[in-house]
Amino acid sequence: MPTEPAATLLTMQGISKSFPGVQALENVDFVLNAGEIHALVGENGAGKSTLIKIITGVERPDHGRVTLLGQPVQARSPQHAQALGISTVYQEINLCDNLSVAENILIGREPRKFGRIDRRGMQNRAREILARLDVAIDVTRDLGEYSIAIKQMAAIARALEISSAKILILDEPTSSLDTHETENLFQVLRKLKEDGLGIIFITHFINQIYDVTDRVTILRNGKLVGTYETASLPRLELIALMLGRTIGDFNDMAQIKLMSGQHQQKEPLLQVRDYGRKGSMQPFDLELHAGEVLGFAGLLGSGRTETAHLLFGVDKPDSGSLTFAGQEVHKFSPAESITRGIAFCPEDRKADGVVEDLTVRENIVLALQANRGWFKRLSRQQQQELADKFIKMLNISTPTAEQHVKNLSGGNQQKVILARWLATNPQVLILDEPTRGIDIGAKAEIQKLVLELAEEGKACIFISSELEEVLRTSHRIAVLRDQQKVTEFSGEVDEHTIMRVMAGSGAASSAESGTT
Repeated sequence: MPTEPAATLLTMQGISKSFPGVQALENVDFVLNAGEIHALVGENGAGKSTLIKIITGVERPDHGRVTLLGQPVQARSPQHAQALGISTVYQEINLCDNLSVAENILIGREPRKFGRIDRRGMQNRAREILARLDVAIDVTRDLGEYSIAIKQMAAIARALEISSAKILILDEPTSSLDTHETENLFQVLRKLKEDGLGIIFITHFINQIYDVTDRVTILRNGKLVGTYETASLPRLELIALMLGRTIGDFNDMAQIKLMSGQHQQKEPLLQVRDYGRKGSMQPFDLELHAGEVLGFAGLLGSGRTETAHLLFGVDKPDSGSLTFAGQEVHKFSPAESITRGIAFCPEDRKADGVVEDLTVRENIVLALQANRGWFKRLSRQQQQELADKFIKMLNISTPTAEQHVKNLSGGNQQKVILARWLATNPQVLILDEPTRGIDIGAKAEIQKLVLELAEEGKACIFISSELEEVLRTSHRIAVLRDQQKVTEFSGEVDEHTIMRVMAGSGAASSAESGTT
């Protein structure tokens, strides 16, 4: 017998939303059916968050139409969205560890008897909701006593209770879960799907899209790329659509010869073994040689930045060892790394990089001065000489070293961050998305600088979402997927081959030997 067509829960037509200087969404359509798990995917800036904010009443669209069960609707606030049957569980679980599980699930909706909270009734109701999720725990215990996975289930239970939800939105729900916990969550989602819920599943994990979702909608640069049946969309094509390429582009692209690495040293400068952190990056091995540029390739969420944080000491590993210049490292912190000779240019230059209210000079000397300590202050003349040196070396476009860095273009701000770390004369330079958001000319200058630094004997880790850029700049490439280092490539390799491994459809075993 033919199956009945699924009822349409939510329809969004022609949704557009702009902010000052940014077109966040442009004429986007989205449809969610009852009884389906629908993935919403795209790289940073694709428009996923803005679309969800419109669904949940945080933002209102400039143009477009939203219907819920066929009726025009516009959520005025998150509370109004909940009343309409739309609930969201965010990546950062917003619950109270010092309250019981039952109190967290029913806070603000506690059953009452004789004007007082009926605690027994509240606990029984919490057990009933959790039973719907196949979760059996002591609801009288404080939530803080339980794992992140249980907290995630409590957050879902609360979302279901608050709104008698028709639509459940999950924003990166597996980011802190291990493999077993993730599969348990997926079993719950499949059960909710059978109950007729429509679930919007936001994730950067390609494997999980294919494990649990029925359809996938892809956004790129605020525009709709398309909506597809998950089972009918090859993984490689999914990634190509997310990144704005076509399969033909990859097949036709000539292989790019990686630089020979004539200046590389044989002995590794930095070496890690079985190095990892639970919930962040699965244990991996890695070597980095003086005179080498090692590229990291992988989609957002693959573990690129997490690996950089572990190597620099932003996060501490809970397994494995790190050896630097032949000495095993036991202290992990950014300050220790800087002293050791490791520098890190972060992905978000606005939040973690430049200090906008300081001058170019002050930004450039910041890391060196911190490493020296405030009792060994650089003189104003020393600061000026350093600033002038790197302004000239990196061709930083600024009228003077005393210009506030917030007045510079994005590309020049990025050069200021590079100058800051080069001023410390590091042996290892970790660059996380150093060319994001800057013009083509500035990108080329930074790529050229990275290769020049390698020729001078420095070791560089180069992280970029642009595979062509990774290929052009790297001697060797490590491919990451789903918080794992999957394989490495050395010698000749093309973008198509790397894309296949990123998608999980390539034969990693042949690449691991570095003989591709």
